[in-house]
Amino acid sequence: MRLNLCTVSAEPPMVNIVPVETGKGIIMRHVRLIGASLFVLTTVMAGAAVAADLPARPYVKAPPVVAPPPFTWTGFYIGANIGGAWAGGDIINNTTGASVGVGSSGAFIGGGQVGYNYQFAPNWVVGIEGTVDGIASNNKGTGNIVIGPNTFNASGRATWDATLAARLGYAVDNWLFYAKGGGAWVALDGTVNNLTTGTSISRSPTQGGWMAGGGVEWAFAPSWSAKLEYDYLGINGEQIGANTGTIFTLHNPNVQQVTVGVNYLFH
Repeated sequence: MRLNLCTVSAEPPMVNIVPVETGKGIIMRHVRLIGASLFVLTTVMAGAAVAADLPARPYVKAPPVVAPPPFTWTGFYIGANIGGAWAGGDIINNTTGASVGVGSSGAFIGGGQVGYNYQFAPNWVVGIEGTVDGIASNNKGTGNIVIGPNTFNASGRATWDATLAARLGYAVDNWLFYAKGGGAWVALDGTVNNLTTGTSISRSPTQGGWMAGGGVEWAFAPSWSAKLEYDYLGINGEQIGANTGTIFTLHNPNVQQVTVGVNYLFH
């Protein structure tokens, strides 16, 4: 019979030894903590002092918002126009008193204008304007007129016109409503034919007169405007045909015209 014997170790067990902090160790630990705290505080205070010594950032005031100046019509301008014209009047035979209207059915008109405006008080506008326009009209004739043994006819037309007028208007911001009036000049072509003898005489006088009109103008940009205008031109009469055996008088010639135009404004 065998016996199992347990082996008993003669080594002593492992024991963790925790050092016991003495009073002097505790004091040294607190001293170190206090020193570290003082270092951090000193660093923070030094940074704040340096920041306090730096110059303050200057205060920059935002620029004021400046409103654009109000639109003004004051200044010179130059422009161009196109439209339609209607010539009117009568040709009267001085011997018989026979009268025939020679109004045209309408013609193309085109030209230009130049002028000056002055705005005051504060919406009224006064100015002066000159215009020159060509008229693409055809001759308008009387038909045949028999006087004794002779047969006559006459014809006439307007070829260009010019005006020089004062303007008075009322401005509503960039809109201008105006009337105008002044002098007018119209170039006329007149011809009298003696169909019996074959004699013919023509004249191309430039007759003066008066004009009146009005319109509306819109400034669609600071230096550009567009306008719509109506004008009536009343012209002095003219006698033609003295060398043909009879005299015809161009009575009450006139031109009516409607134009649209564009102006460039020199403010």
